[in-house]
Amino acid sequence: MKGPLFYSKILLFGEYGIIRDSKGLSIPYNFYNGALKKIEDPSAEAIASNASLQRYTTYLEALQNEQPDLVTFDLLALKNDVETGMYFDSSIPQGYGVGSSGALVAAIYDKYATNKITVLENLTREKLLQLKNIFAQMESFFHGKSSGLDPLNSYLSIPILINSKDNIEATGIPTQSFDGKGAVFLLDSGIVGETAPMVNIFMENLKDKGFRTMLKNQFVKYTDACVENFLHGDMKSLFTNTKKLSKVVLNNFKPMIPEQFHGIWQNGIDTNDYYLKLCGSGGGGYILGFTEDLERAKVSLKDYKLEVVYQF
Repeated sequence: MKGPLFYSKILLFGEYGIIRDSKGLSIPYNFYNGALKKIEDPSAEAIASNASLQRYTTYLEALQNEQPDLVTFDLLALKNDVETGMYFDSSIPQGYGVGSSGALVAAIYDKYATNKITVLENLTREKLLQLKNIFAQMESFFHGKSSGLDPLNSYLSIPILINSKDNIEATGIPTQSFDGKGAVFLLDSGIVGETAPMVNIFMENLKDKGFRTMLKNQFVKYTDACVENFLHGDMKSLFTNTKKLSKVVLNNFKPMIPEQFHGIWQNGIDTNDYYLKLCGSGGGGYILGFTEDLERAKVSLKDYKLEVVYQF
């Protein structure tokens, strides 16, 4: 058995902000993917994944009992497949902010949900919201609290524009230009990040009035501007606002940035060679970079591994 592939995602803009109703823009990233599988001779990773799926099946059964109007599954088939060795075979790095649990959630929903909303339907705003709510509940097993966006992106494999919590839509993004100098890239921190502790720090910070004011007047403002700039292809304004956003994150989200990257982060702002921002919840994993000149950024960051996500 081998199920369909589900891809990783990148939240270009909106990390943390979407919890406070900022705009967000999430795009599929086809470099990494995962699929449900069974094989005769499982590896240690496959056995560990299967054990995790056993726990997850128990969680989904409880979810269905508590909220039968939200989502129901063919639990008999799911339990049977898990008992006979099914696992999630994935190249998506865990704890890197590119949606490893989101792809798994999408794969389980796709295969086992009954009365599921399919990609082929006319995806109205209501249906997108319904899917997002289902996925938020399904993914909270892994994170404690989930927006549901990662699985939504992985399931639909199209860019998603978040206007607010209750207003999301499928969107188009400007066409890539592979000979363009500008780029969005991933920088590997070499550290595995954990979502839950980072989200807890953020929630704790929200109790502080000054932090809430900064979020509204700076973080959300620049995030919203970046989303608009990107979607309209206004790259000059995009870099102006990304620089502002990069500064705000460095000044106010230090715990989410691994310490050894504070100087590199500042260097990008000082030289304008690149601007860094969080990729997902931070704390490790990937850091997202934006540059007007990819070659210049590569020279500046020659000691690090860069993965180009999007060129313009």
